[in-house]
Amino acid sequence: MLVLAFDTATPAVTAALHDGRRVLAESTTIDARRHGELLVPTIQTVLAEAGVPLREVTAIVAGSGPGPYTGLRVGLMTAQGLATTLGVPAYGICTLDAVAYGSGLSEQFLAATDARRKEVFWARYTDHRTRAEGPFVDRPADVPVSGLPVVGAGAQLYPDLLGGGRDLPLYPYAGALAALAAERLAAGVPLDPPRPIYLRRPDAVVPGAPKRVTA
Repeated sequence: MLVLAFDTATPAVTAALHDGRRVLAESTTIDARRHGELLVPTIQTVLAEAGVPLREVTAIVAGSGPGPYTGLRVGLMTAQGLATTLGVPAYGICTLDAVAYGSGLSEQFLAATDARRKEVFWARYTDHRTRAEGPFVDRPADVPVSGLPVVGAGAQLYPDLLGGGRDLPLYPYAGALAALAAERLAAGVPLDPPRPIYLRRPDAVVPGAPKRVTA
């Protein structure tokens, strides 16, 4: 098993390679505006550090969001393109699941990431492997924290509202994403196709017909 995983649903452009036992290499750059520019070089860096040619990868995994439209599409389209080129399966895993898995928590908690527009994407977990509900998008004040720990960048951005006392990991680092995918694949757990999780419409809209000018 050689799982190449990456995520572009948050400001973290992150990629990792996992051999079914451990993460062989991982690279992350925090830059919310350069997903398209940074992802392929990040993948190349990871493969080079692991000493593994791309042709030996057996599965592609991408974070499927939720996340901002443009960044999210970069990762998912790259996953589909690589899978087609290599003739290997491509899968999608909820980005919040990667944040949760990276926390290692065995108690109930929330994972929250920045959704912009003064909102957060969030989900509730019974432990770091098990999502109980979500994902949702809400204003921080409307998230039912109920005293639970909160992991992810959402807790850092809104500490007064989501201050569960634990704000790490901030992002869905690809090492956690790859390890989660490898664990599920080894256990025979079906994985979803690499399709985006959209919780609201994109900011960009098709322009309407021009207004008629009258004299």
